[in-house]
Amino acid sequence: MDEDLIEKLKTYASRHGRSVIGRLGFGIHGIVYAIEGNASPGFSAVKIHRGEDPYFRECDVYERLKEEGITEIRGFRVQLLAFDDELRALEMTVVKPPFVLDFAGAYLDFPPEFSDEIWEEWEDKNQEQFGGDWPTAQTILSELRDLGIHMHDPSPSNIRFR
Repeated sequence: MDEDLIEKLKTYASRHGRSVIGRLGFGIHGIVYAIEGNASPGFSAVKIHRGEDPYFRECDVYERLKEEGITEIRGFRVQLLAFDDELRALEMTVVKPPFVLDFAGAYLDFPPEFSDEIWEEWEDKNQEQFGGDWPTAQTILSELRDLGIHMHDPSPSNIRFR
């Protein structure tokens, strides 16, 4: 399946007259690669999504942030450069921690519906994985919720402190 995503990545880079540099990451929703770019530090990150729903959810979140003029939350950077619906591609600035990214699992304007037991497990899991950073992560999630962005899958890889 990733072969198809790699082809979409190459198509995206070619359409914009750029070259693929190398892989930055991957996950359940897609792959992320560095490509030559105009943004500092001379390259940007392109995420190619596996499915339409996560892609459009993430686009909608970035659009909401753009409408609100938000490029950071509590000093945590977020920034989208471009997107391509046909290829399900998002191009973002490459950021150093602290940052917030990967909104493919987020819900816009309504929270996911889970039982109280699931929410308790969610709280325990996040408290464990964020440790002493959990109060700050909770503040970031609260500010996102104030914008109608319900990020139910936070992790130290998408809310990065250091």
